[in-house]
Amino acid sequence: MTRLKVGLIGCGAIAQIQHLPHLRELRDEFAIAGLCDLSAGVLDAVGEEYGVPPERRFLDYHRLLASDVDAVIVCPFGSHAAPSIAAARAGKHVLVEKPMCTTVGEAEAMVAAAEAAGVVLMVAYMKRHEPAYAYARARVREMADVRFVQVNHLHPDNSLHVAEFSVRRFDDIPPAAREEAAAAQARLIAEALGVPEGEQAPPAIRRAFGSILGSMIHDIGNLHGLFGPPERVLSTEIWAEGRGISTTLAYADGKRAVCSWVDLPELWDFKETLEVYGSRERVIVSFPTGFSRGLPSTVTLHGMDEDRAPWRKELSWHDNPFKLELQHFRACVLSGARPETDGRGAVHDIALVRDIVQAYLKGRG
Repeated sequence: MTRLKVGLIGCGAIAQIQHLPHLRELRDEFAIAGLCDLSAGVLDAVGEEYGVPPERRFLDYHRLLASDVDAVIVCPFGSHAAPSIAAARAGKHVLVEKPMCTTVGEAEAMVAAAEAAGVVLMVAYMKRHEPAYAYARARVREMADVRFVQVNHLHPDNSLHVAEFSVRRFDDIPPAAREEAAAAQARLIAEALGVPEGEQAPPAIRRAFGSILGSMIHDIGNLHGLFGPPERVLSTEIWAEGRGISTTLAYADGKRAVCSWVDLPELWDFKETLEVYGSRERVIVSFPTGFSRGLPSTVTLHGMDEDRAPWRKELSWHDNPFKLELQHFRACVLSGARPETDGRGAVHDIALVRDIVQAYLKGRG
């Protein structure tokens, strides 16, 4: 298997901005072997751009899974769990975009399907593949002590960054499909939070849950890669009708992480930092938005030399983590190695999304 034959389930913004261009650039390693989307217009436009013949463009992902693709990238409008499970059962390796799913039950079912079929299930936390993150993780592991961790995620409206690219969109998805997807997601959030059957969580709680699941999940995954899952959620505050979230997580050896995500819709400048503080060392990572190509990720180190003189060092990388993520996925498929961000580990992340919101609900009484 010299070239991995990949099909895409979902051809929206992240597929058009990141996955498809990199698959084409890595043509010696990958072949774009099929496309699936609910929009016939998107299918035709993207298919023509990437040379995917009409017989390999599908409105139903089950037809794509019946083809000869080796693997799929799952990033559709709506649930990622159902197509991921179907892909695993069809013997296809799976790279599933975040959010992996909404409930722990879905996550466990996805892992079980992949393990039963003997296929790779990798969760697309691309920021774990940033060279800056890898460098920072090595430095954190060398720290004499870690006392405090802080995450700040200040999030503009995605449309501000997507506008930098030519993303093909068509108004041909049936309204009923969008309505059903939204209703299904509301039901899954209610299930995750233990809301009585037939009821829904309040709008602000659904909005906060969605922001944690869809965006703050990157920070949860980054922390997981450094320290493993937290021991517990100490507290959560949700404000601004669910557009602001702060939570405090307790880790082993007394470490605390204070994590904030805030919606700043009209501010173009994206800011996402992961800061790790010891008694005499600091490691600070800054990530660009996922809707970018070529913007750097950076690491700033602070320390003291033997004479107690302070020093500061700054480094930056321009490697695209989506491309590195694809190459890691292919290597795992070919070798059978466990991915850096495997499905089983991500089950803890889905549980933590639930626990963060439940901590707020319990604190509110």
